[in-house]
Amino acid sequence: MNITNPLLTWIACGAVVMSAPVFAGDGLTSLRGDTPIEQSSPAPEISSWKQDDVAVERNFAEQPPLIPHHIKAYKIDLRSNKCLTCHNRAMAQKTGAPEIGPTHFRDRDGNETPGVSPRRYFCLQCHVPQKAVLPLVDNTFRQADAENQTQRQGSQ
Repeated sequence: MNITNPLLTWIACGAVVMSAPVFAGDGLTSLRGDTPIEQSSPAPEISSWKQDDVAVERNFAEQPPLIPHHIKAYKIDLRSNKCLTCHNRAMAQKTGAPEIGPTHFRDRDGNETPGVSPRRYFCLQCHVPQKAVLPLVDNTFRQADAENQTQRQGSQ
């Protein structure tokens, strides 16, 4: 039995090595383009941040909202959080920014807190700004709700 295990291992390794050329021709390209690995490639253009302040559609339930504006000079540390100047309960109506959700005012035991809970204070743990870029690869993602809705309509 000990002789068979090393033999099977060598056969499996050989199969992987032999199949490598098959996977190499799948149409994927490097982000470096045609530049060989030994050469320096030109730096990509710096893309700009989305600045339209239009809310980005969420793709799944419980997805944190995406940030539709730049946050380059925003300071978020133990003493200050620039996001709260527009998104806190007191300022949201004045600024027109979405108000922080009620879950951000609960501690880990579900108790209401007077201010933003420390576990929700650092916004960039969940919320991220968006760049104005094209996708790197084609994406055929469809929301589960949209797919189920289409299937339900087709069966009626």
